[in-house]
Amino acid sequence: MKLYTYFRSSAAYRVRIALALKGLDYEAVPVHLVRDGGEQHQPEYRALNPAGLLPALEDGGQVLTQSLAIIEYLDETHPEPPLLPGPALDRARIRAIAQHIACEVHPLNNLRVLKYLSGTLAVDEATKKAWYHHWVGSGLAAVERLLAGDPRTDTFCHGDTPTLADLCLVPQVFNARRFDCDLSAMPTITRIVAACEELEAFAQASPARQPDAE
Repeated sequence: MKLYTYFRSSAAYRVRIALALKGLDYEAVPVHLVRDGGEQHQPEYRALNPAGLLPALEDGGQVLTQSLAIIEYLDETHPEPPLLPGPALDRARIRAIAQHIACEVHPLNNLRVLKYLSGTLAVDEATKKAWYHHWVGSGLAAVERLLAGDPRTDTFCHGDTPTLADLCLVPQVFNARRFDCDLSAMPTITRIVAACEELEAFAQASPARQPDAE
């Protein structure tokens, strides 16, 4: 397998955690999102992923895109440990938490949105930071309420083993901390992320341990 990745990409980070938890070997192929206007826009990468987004996973001659689809593919083809465990209602809750982060929070604060704000719309740095803090803060506050108010929340987002929800939560919190978001009112999120960070798979997938880390 080849994973086209960037060390600070939240979406690629999710997939790296899944690969590490499942003990799967892969070749990391760095795609720099900033250098030379963004290597994801180069024809060679667009031939793999026409959307020009990370990550992409190449497996058996096939290219998969979109992090949640990739992770579910890995879970179906390498089912241990399961990232969507339990009965249908449990799996729906796990997906809901994951999708809230990946589909509601992350798209509003990813690199291409921030570049559009500062470039095309010419907003200043303070306004861009206020945008980031508003959407990430309100989005994670909603996740905190979902987690804190449900007895199925345990050591991790759902139960006592990491699931797809945790794979989405940890990278988003990494980015929130990088941009100085205040997480003091989110004790459940903070506790869960700390539990994840104690696991070697999460540490192995972290941005600081990637071959393209800067």
